[in-house]
Amino acid sequence: MRVTEIQSCEVRPGRLVEWTLHPTTVEVAAVSPDDTRPPAYVQEAHVRTARAVREDGLHVPTWLGAAFDIPGKVDLDVLQGALRAWTLRHETLRSGFRWSEGEMRRFTLDAEAVALHRKDVGEFADGTALVQHLQKRFDVAADALSWPNFIYAAVVRDDDTSVYMAFDHSNVDSYSIQRITAEIHELYSAALEGRPMMGTPVASYVDFCAAERTKADQIDDTHGIVARWRKFIAECDGKLPNFPVDLGLDPEGPLPTQRLMQEMLVDDADAAAFEAHCRPYGGSLVGILAATGLIVHEMSGQQVYRTVVPFHTRAKSQWSDSVGWYVGGAPVEIPVGHAEDFDSALQMVRAAVRENRPLARIPIARVLKLLGSDFRPTSPDLYSIISFVDARGIPGSTQWQDLKAYGLIRVSYGDQVCAWITRLHEGLQFAGRYPDNDIAYLNMRRYVERLRARITSVAREGTRARVPLACSTTA
Repeated sequence: MRVTEIQSCEVRPGRLVEWTLHPTTVEVAAVSPDDTRPPAYVQEAHVRTARAVREDGLHVPTWLGAAFDIPGKVDLDVLQGALRAWTLRHETLRSGFRWSEGEMRRFTLDAEAVALHRKDVGEFADGTALVQHLQKRFDVAADALSWPNFIYAAVVRDDDTSVYMAFDHSNVDSYSIQRITAEIHELYSAALEGRPMMGTPVASYVDFCAAERTKADQIDDTHGIVARWRKFIAECDGKLPNFPVDLGLDPEGPLPTQRLMQEMLVDDADAAAFEAHCRPYGGSLVGILAATGLIVHEMSGQQVYRTVVPFHTRAKSQWSDSVGWYVGGAPVEIPVGHAEDFDSALQMVRAAVRENRPLARIPIARVLKLLGSDFRPTSPDLYSIISFVDARGIPGSTQWQDLKAYGLIRVSYGDQVCAWITRLHEGLQFAGRYPDNDIAYLNMRRYVERLRARITSVAREGTRARVPLACSTTA
């Protein structure tokens, strides 16, 4: 589904209804015993970062969400049942954290204790006012430092209903968000038709967190993965890498607000041709990294493109249907200054990805802890990313346009660039948040236009798409 912010997902007027966990459920959680399964390193790092930024006086919303339509007149009781059934399928949503002597302790509710509370908020005749209300509500209800940390809402009309769901990032990743539309539709339809709801249980992200942490805790600072990260960070001047173009930042200034840039890069035909050209080297992800490295070289003259590449950690099929934050990062270095053409850049990226992808299996937060470096976060993002997801195989993806389905990101504050490139049935979509200033906008605009031009050139010219011989700092 297309990634965007809530202001751009076709919000229309209607009667707003919302669901949160029932007060009795929250009361049970307050006295529930600790769960011995620990938080994932990525969860702990996320929550600790939120605390550090909050202690500096700034509330930085970082929720993710989904939006989609249900055609026809909706039965709110049936929809509520579908939402509760979906919540119970994914254990992470009834699991949270509390603090004890400076440490995060997990608690997890039994399914029987989970109930939803429905509130009829009222009629909204103006779409802009509705968007403002939803964003403010989600900022509070899907906060990293509170529990519950998710909320469901529906904008009800006579002919259709729009559903909005927001979650703190500790519960979900992009793949989780993209599966929601089909799952809720199936649960709702099954209940309406009297069919059994989804009966096959899914694996628990809470179990994954415990297993991953146990594995990560077995390595020490002599491990080869730690040595590789130590070398990479040293080559980045002792930091994790930012997006390597001028973002117009004041090193002594406050954390800047951000803007979102989102658009279709190319249509399905060009996306397919680009993929076909890159397939022998590993596919579109490799192609996008190669193109980005060459663009960075053109814009700034950098000989080596260094970045942290996000990879999913759903290594076993048991996790494929599970909602959670299944993402790790691998350090990648690409000597693009030596590339003679696009294919040689592809070869460099393929080699770097093959060599370093296994590093994503150990959480970065564990590595940083072993390095002993002071990485106290002052920003919600430790480093910049370019993420690629091919979403065409996700159940229900062919219906996303008709159902006005979107993946939602909250754009608030940050000094990094986070970009998501999604392969959809209609082509390649780009969405990226970046510091809100004129210099950053200009350079992000240059990057996106050059990325589009590179993809189009490779798609239509193949091996004849050469690398420019001279660097340029102009658009």
